[in-house]
Amino acid sequence: MELMNGLDEMDKQKVIEWIVSCQLPSGKPLSKLLRSPQTNLFVGGFGGNIGHDAHLLYTMSAVQVLCMYDAMDRINKENLVTFISSLQKEDGSFAGDEWGEIDTRFSYIAISCLSLLGRLDTINTDKAAEFVLSCKNFDGAFGCVPGAESHAGQTFCCVGALTILGKVDLLDKDLLGWWLCERQVPSGGLNGRPEKLPDVCYSWWVVSSLACIDRLIWIDREKLINFILESQDPEGGGIADRPDDLPDVFHTFFGVAGLSLMGMEGLSPVDPAYAVSINTLNKLGIKPVQYRK
Repeated sequence: MELMNGLDEMDKQKVIEWIVSCQLPSGKPLSKLLRSPQTNLFVGGFGGNIGHDAHLLYTMSAVQVLCMYDAMDRINKENLVTFISSLQKEDGSFAGDEWGEIDTRFSYIAISCLSLLGRLDTINTDKAAEFVLSCKNFDGAFGCVPGAESHAGQTFCCVGALTILGKVDLLDKDLLGWWLCERQVPSGGLNGRPEKLPDVCYSWWVVSSLACIDRLIWIDREKLINFILESQDPEGGGIADRPDDLPDVFHTFFGVAGLSLMGMEGLSPVDPAYAVSINTLNKLGIKPVQYRK
């Protein structure tokens, strides 16, 4: 909605109040909420709904929306910072929650959130970058852990994390750019891995990665734009994963964000590393990524 300049059409206070209610307050035992009755964990992260376990995935969405609404003062910020930073491991990686799954998605989320909060000083950024780089494969792209298959979604997470940390120049941008451009198929859409069907969501994962390494001009933008627009429901307005499928909020966001990255008229510009509008970054005093459209 923000990218379409329609944020005022939503009830701001209700959105904020619901998000705030999903933060698990630090200092409150969660033994009644968590699966293990023996736990005495104290957290400040966000769950996917009221009373749900805290996880970095939902925490990221909460932070992004609260930043858009200038409402970070409505939550316990220090508890949130503690929750995120406490999930970093000795090798620099991040778990998504107390149960310990490691994934480069969580590295990106932690780095992005702490940067938006102005608290990157609470983690070991060198170690964080080192782990992300250890997940790079021979083709220049990235997997979820060292040795895992290259995937466009994971590649965005790693490229975005390195961009935020100011270490994107450590990448072989031409090699990575080649792999990303190979994701475009004859229909104009993008896939996430070789031999897979195109999906609108990769209009974000791939295009944002190309923008971060300044190689966006390497793909056929007009064909991709047409693929996204053909995936829009002419009646409901939402965007599906591909033409003739049912639309959903997930693909609608990534479709609109991809169109914004490619400079479509009428849309507010989005930052390829943070996945929030340039307007939001400007309010936070964060310099947006510069790239050729």
